[in-house]
Amino acid sequence: MSVGGSLIVPDQIDTDFLKRFKALITEKVAQGFSFCIITGGGKTCRRYQAAAEEVVPEITQTDLDWVGLNINTYHAKFLRILFGGMAAPVIVEDFSQPVPTGHPIILVGAEAPGHSSDYDAVVMAKLYGAKRLVNLSNIDYVYDSDPRTNPDAKKIEKIIWAEFRKIIPDEFTPGLSSPFDPVAAREAEALGLEVAVINGTKLEEFSNYLDGKPFAGTVIS
Repeated sequence: MSVGGSLIVPDQIDTDFLKRFKALITEKVAQGFSFCIITGGGKTCRRYQAAAEEVVPEITQTDLDWVGLNINTYHAKFLRILFGGMAAPVIVEDFSQPVPTGHPIILVGAEAPGHSSDYDAVVMAKLYGAKRLVNLSNIDYVYDSDPRTNPDAKKIEKIIWAEFRKIIPDEFTPGLSSPFDPVAAREAEALGLEVAVINGTKLEEFSNYLDGKPFAGTVIS
């Protein structure tokens, strides 16, 4: 699962979300679930990137990406501490190494420039042989256009990858705001991966998805 940085730090650190998220994951672990959690950078990432561009106008896209990667990795380390003994003692940062086992929760940091935490989540799904991935973000659904600028934007409950890729940018840029990174989308389509986009502030919907119940959100497959 990918947890958007916008949930962890929408403006300030959201301790209410973190408490509820930890409680739900703990409950599901007790039921036999295990989780590989990849964290995003969200607004915090974009603020650092904007500051870097202001100070160094000639900064490269690669360096901007590294700014974001470090925020993603810090968020992963932060969640690992919050989950305590349930989580593997170190986070995954080198995807070429064997993934850890023996703990019901694994936290994953960012690996390399050129894509977002969504892509890292797809890579981990591939390494684990997972067929489903949950993308917790701050939107209820994927829409056919940006609802922030188009009041007539229509929500999408189910969509295939080929159609989904038509409504997102073709290329990844550092700080890109998209329901799912285009690089990750191409890889997920190639793997035949199902991705559920769910509003992380409504954790009951995430719980419903895990339990195979009807839920509010978008399934891309």
